[in-house]
Amino acid sequence: MMHTTMSLPVPSAVGSLESYIQSVNRFPVLSQEDEFALANRFRIENDLDAARQLVLSHLRVVVSVTRGYSGYGLPQADLIQEGNIGLMKAVKRYDPERGVRLVSFALHWIRAEIHEFVVRNWRMVKIATTKSQRKLFFNLRSLKKGLEPLKPQQISEIAQQLNVSEHDVIEMESRFAGHEIALEADGSDDDESYAPIQYLADSEEHEPSHILEYAEHERLQTNGLASALAGLDQRSRRIIEARWLCEEGSAATLHDLAAEFNVSAERIRQIEQKAMAKMHGILALPAAA
Repeated sequence: MMHTTMSLPVPSAVGSLESYIQSVNRFPVLSQEDEFALANRFRIENDLDAARQLVLSHLRVVVSVTRGYSGYGLPQADLIQEGNIGLMKAVKRYDPERGVRLVSFALHWIRAEIHEFVVRNWRMVKIATTKSQRKLFFNLRSLKKGLEPLKPQQISEIAQQLNVSEHDVIEMESRFAGHEIALEADGSDDDESYAPIQYLADSEEHEPSHILEYAEHERLQTNGLASALAGLDQRSRRIIEARWLCEEGSAATLHDLAAEFNVSAERIRQIEQKAMAKMHGILALPAAA
């Protein structure tokens, strides 16, 4: 058995998302007999083609799971890419002798990989807007009293205090609140029907939004972000700024940056991941608080 994550030629989600979804939906769903046979070929014979077939037949599951994470504002293509890594890890560890279908086993690994990505990147997405919105990001929660929506008078007072527009106050409050989505499944038997209740953590203290809210309140400051960026090399800083610290709607894709630096999209993703980890380490220092 291999000791590293499998490297398999699966479709890329960093191009046209619609084309990707159409592509993965063309891969046939495996019967239980075929699935177990392929899994045993991979486990016993280290047959990478068998592993590849298992991955390809479950890519549609990853697409379905990522739809439940739209409230964080992260690109679905990036969520899919991370979910696919989780799927490959699941295939590597899957034991058909336990009598469980791969889809049931893989859901944990898919969600775990996406959760980690959300924790790494959600703060950067929220910061990556205008100067006024960054000011609100770091101060709105402390100025807001209670969990109820802001009243018009409160909106006006906060806008004056921070010297921002009332529109920016309303917009940032809605970002913190997130999109309203149903926690329970809709009752359909559709294979692609997944509800957030299925992947929310059992312990409230480990739920991503609680972790992020605490970290934001305790550690993040505007000068901390500047220090974190200054600690990166030129290429890493360019990638972070192009991906996360630009005006909304103008973020570069992994392919855009791959063409700019003449490397693969996967290499750009690796550089981005390391840069995020380094920035978070800098932001965690007392001087950044």
